[in-house]
This record gives sequence, C-alpha cells and structure tokens, in this order.
Amino acid sequence: MATSAQAKKKSARTPSGRKRARQDIKLNAANSAMRSRFRTAVKSVRKAIAAGDKSLAAEAFKAAVPVLDSIARKGLFHPNKAARDKSRLNAALKAMGA
Repeated sequence: MATSAQAKKKSARTPSGRKRARQDIKLNAANSAMRSRFRTAVKSVRKAIAAGDKSLAAEAFKAAVPVLDSIARKGLFHPNKAARDKSRLNAALKAMGA
C-alpha cells in the first residue's frame, strides 16, 4: 500500500511524476475502501447463511449485488470474478431453501 511516506521515498523527479505519485495515494485509498466494502458485503451474506436466517441472507445478498457490480464496473476486480462470487452466493442462498 502506498502511503504518503512511501510516495515521498520514491521522490519522482518530474512534475508529472510527482502528480502521479499524489494521485496514486488517493487511488490506492479509494481502491482499498472498495475492496473492503466488497469483503464486508460477501461476509455479511455468508454469516447470514451460516446462521440459517434465510430472510436476512436474502436481504444481505440483495445489498451485496450492487457492490459486486460496482467493483466489476470500475475495474477493481474482473467482471467474471464478480459474476462468479454472485453465482456462488446465490447458489448457497438457494441451497438454504432446499
């Protein structure tokens, strides 16, 4: 993870390089936050499934889908990974009802 201390260590020489280092810090923070949202959303669905609460799991899944789609759309994860994760969560949710 690039922190401001790491960006200063790099000490880009050109003005455009310094700007790129500043932008990388902001981008890294945004990506880390999105990755965290993804993990939290998936974890909440898995916890609800493990607890056996079908209605809570369905609500958590409904809330997780836009997060997964957003991450795929922004290019943080490959679209196939988002689709695979949604599919696995949905299959686990449906297996609860059976």
